[in-house]
Amino acid sequence: MSEPSIVTGATDAPLIETTIGAYFDAACATHADELALISRHQGVRLTYADFGRKVEALACGLMRLGLAVGDRVAIWSQNNEEWALTQFATAKAGLILVNINPAYRLAELDYAINKVGCRALILSPSFKSSDYLAMIATLAPELATSKPGALTAARLPSLQWVIRLGEDETPGMLNFGALLAEPSAAERAALATRGASLKATDPINIQFTSGTTGNPKGATLTHRNILNNGRFVGDAIRLQPGELLCIPVPLYHCFGMVMGNLGCLTHGATIVYPGEAFDPLAVLEAVAEERCAGLYGVPTMFIGVLDHPGFATFDLSSLRTGIMAGSPCPIEVMKRVIAELHMREVTIAYGMTETSPVSFQSGVDDPLERRVSTVGRIQPHCQVKIVDGDGNTVPRGTPGELCTRGYSVMHGYWDDPAKTVEAIDADGFMHTGDLATIDDEGYCNIVGRIKDMVIRGGENVYPREIEEFLYRHPKIRDVQVVGVPDAKYGEELCAWIIPRDGEMPTEEEIRAFCRGQIAHYKIPRWIKFVDAFPMTVTGKIQKFLIRRQMTEELGLEEAKTA
Repeated sequence: MSEPSIVTGATDAPLIETTIGAYFDAACATHADELALISRHQGVRLTYADFGRKVEALACGLMRLGLAVGDRVAIWSQNNEEWALTQFATAKAGLILVNINPAYRLAELDYAINKVGCRALILSPSFKSSDYLAMIATLAPELATSKPGALTAARLPSLQWVIRLGEDETPGMLNFGALLAEPSAAERAALATRGASLKATDPINIQFTSGTTGNPKGATLTHRNILNNGRFVGDAIRLQPGELLCIPVPLYHCFGMVMGNLGCLTHGATIVYPGEAFDPLAVLEAVAEERCAGLYGVPTMFIGVLDHPGFATFDLSSLRTGIMAGSPCPIEVMKRVIAELHMREVTIAYGMTETSPVSFQSGVDDPLERRVSTVGRIQPHCQVKIVDGDGNTVPRGTPGELCTRGYSVMHGYWDDPAKTVEAIDADGFMHTGDLATIDDEGYCNIVGRIKDMVIRGGENVYPREIEEFLYRHPKIRDVQVVGVPDAKYGEELCAWIIPRDGEMPTEEEIRAFCRGQIAHYKIPRWIKFVDAFPMTVTGKIQKFLIRRQMTEELGLEEAKTA
């Protein structure tokens, strides 16, 4: 009888049981003269000693506003120095940092602030097409006649302070720079006293999950959750003190603030922001000019870097490692990253916001075949099992739902005990909604999302398998496969394809490529060539929008509801 699909991570390295603030202070003392942060678009270069002083000043500044332990402070901004300072200052002061997606608009901002009862909001004036000052003025017109800290807004009743980045002044708002004033001895002592009262298990961060139905849920994470996860992720890529890590992924997401910022902190490495948002040219320049050892990104980012017209002109030989994560990693893209970006020790990581985020990661020494075809093995101090629809653990190699237990599982969804109980079972396992297999050596393969699995005429079809096959076609740059309603089979397969530059494949050409190579029922019935996929700011493909658009275009609503 096959071994059951349950794996447990190593426990030889003990968990960090201190707060982020305490760990941060120790790291700044240990690595005082090393570079902690480079924000290239701002011209900022801070040593750990400088970084520590600025974070301490900001923490004292936030306390000066009357913010108490457990108060929620939201940040709504692109990647910059201020984001990093806020992350560590709120942790030192025992404030819960609330990450606001830079892409949020009025209704989403309204919901997020009110859902968790934010007392303070730190915001950038604008970013891309978003005018943040105008949006907050729409939700809280009372700002125009309020003194900073005295806001009483009908629509945002919990919000007291609005703190803006930049030099300009806005009525009713405090400038971020004012919070960086040199603290008094008494303020430093008060901060130290507060820090000593905090526990590693205290909630410290709220991240809203981007659900496809209903309102986002506020995944609430503790010091212990995210500090340890950042540490183990950095261990897996063998990050060393003084090495530079290029972080083009957004900070509002776990990839940036946990795997990136906390990964660097726990290893004495240098955080490098190539720009305020992902730009392939800025990434190439940052890696080449700073001599970065590592690069993080989602698959679409790596594709953008590899396909940049000037790619060949950059010396990227300093790269050795990094992480590709955030969405399924195409095997062919992984091979190009290793060969063309020199990232011979690149790893793939898998996880979710609710698990801080990483629970599986490949190792730098794993065979290439394993690193391009799986998400690696279980992370330390985690336990994962694969279960069927009845909750029974399935044999090795059998698909089922991936469930995670351990230090990394979130504190819960903020103010939503019912949703928390739905997600975390009585045994402490977080049900991910992802379909996966675990093989005899403990390597995990993500088959897809439960909701993405296509059932065509009684056959279970996993879109990921078809995507991986289609990536082999020389004219295909990127591809996404979804199921759309079908009156005869229940569902049919639809492929959205982004062709390589200068290529114009035909539908018949794609189907001919499939014939005789994959089962007939896996060949997409519908094929559409597109320039881009709908995606979140973190680079996750929004398959539900692809499915919805094709359902409407093909007039399949009636079949869908029949």
